[in-house]
Amino acid sequence: MATKSLPDQTEEPRERRGRRSGGGITLRDVAKLAGVAPITASRALNTPDAVSPEVLRKVKDAVERTGYVPNMLAGGLASSKSRLVAAVVPTIAGPVFLETVQSLTEALAERGYQLMLGQSGYRDSREDALLEAIIGRRPDGVVLTGIMRSADGRRRLLASGIPVVETWDLTPTPIDMLVGFSHEKIGVAVADFLHRRGKRCVASINGNDERAIRRHQAFSDAAMSLGMCNEDQSTVPAVVVPAPTTLGSGRSALRELMERQPAVDAVFCSSDLIALGVLTEAQASGIKVPEQLAVIGFGDLSFARDLHPALTTVRIDGTSIGRKAAQFIISRADGQAVLDPIHDIGFSIVERDSA
Repeated sequence: MATKSLPDQTEEPRERRGRRSGGGITLRDVAKLAGVAPITASRALNTPDAVSPEVLRKVKDAVERTGYVPNMLAGGLASSKSRLVAAVVPTIAGPVFLETVQSLTEALAERGYQLMLGQSGYRDSREDALLEAIIGRRPDGVVLTGIMRSADGRRRLLASGIPVVETWDLTPTPIDMLVGFSHEKIGVAVADFLHRRGKRCVASINGNDERAIRRHQAFSDAAMSLGMCNEDQSTVPAVVVPAPTTLGSGRSALRELMERQPAVDAVFCSSDLIALGVLTEAQASGIKVPEQLAVIGFGDLSFARDLHPALTTVRIDGTSIGRKAAQFIISRADGQAVLDPIHDIGFSIVERDSA
C-alpha cells in the first residue's frame, strides 16, 4: 500500500503539488514526523499532561513544521463536506467589500453552500488567529480579501488542503487560486487620467492599509515621471488616515493637505468615503470642484453617482469577484481541476463631474 510522504517545508511548489493531489496534513503525518504513535500525538495535543515533556516537544515541533491544525469536526459527520465556505474581510464597517460578499453568498447558496464571515482588521491584524479557527472547522473553501502576507498563515493554508481563493489583489504566486486586479496599475492609470486633463499639482489621501499605500506609491511614481508636482518635491504630497476610512477623515485630511500644499489641483482618494469627505470640506471651504480641485475616489459606491458634483472614481467589479471566487471553490470542492487559477478582472475609471 502506498504511503503519503510529508511535504518539503522549504520548497513551496512541492508543498502545493502535495496539497492538491494528496489532501491536507493529518495527525498521522504529524506523528510520523515526531517519531511517535498517532494516539500519542493525539494525547499530546488534547491532554499534554498525559505525555512526557520530550514527547510534547517533538509533537509541537512537528505541528509547527507542518502547519497542522486539528480537525474539530473529525468523527462528527460521515460526509467529508461541510457545505461551508469561510470568507475573511478586513472590516465589515466599510461598504467597499459588500458587493463581493453579497455575490459570493448568493453564488454559493445556489449550490447549497453557506458563507461564514470573519473580520481580520487592517492594523495589528488578527488574520493568523482567525485562520487557525477557520481551518480547524474544515470548511470546503476559504476566500481571503487580499494576498496572504503572513508566512505562518500561508503555511497553514497550504497544509490544510482546503481550496483557497485570494481576492482584491494580484500576484503571480497565489497560495492556490486568485481573483483580483493590480493596485499598481490603478495608481498609474489615475495619474495618466489627471495628466490628460491638465492637472499638474496632484496629491493623495490614503487609508493606512497596505493596498491603499501601494496604489498611492504607484500613483506618486507615475505623477512624478509626468512632472505633476513642484520642482522641489521628491514625492507626491499625501495625507494618511486610519483604516477603515470615514467621511470625517476625508474632511480633516483635506484641511491638512491644503494647509501644507495650497496649490494642489487634484487629489486621489483611497476610498469613496474619503472622497465624500473631501467634497464636503471643499464645499464648506469655498473650493470649487473640479475647477480648483479635481477629486477621484476608489470603489464606485452606490452614492458616488448621486453626489453633487457626481464623483469620478475607480470602479471594481465586486460582483464578478464574488461569483468567480465561488465558482473556483465549488469546482475544487467537486474534485474538478481549475486550469486557469489566476483571474485578473481589471478595473475602470468612471468619469463624472468631480474630475
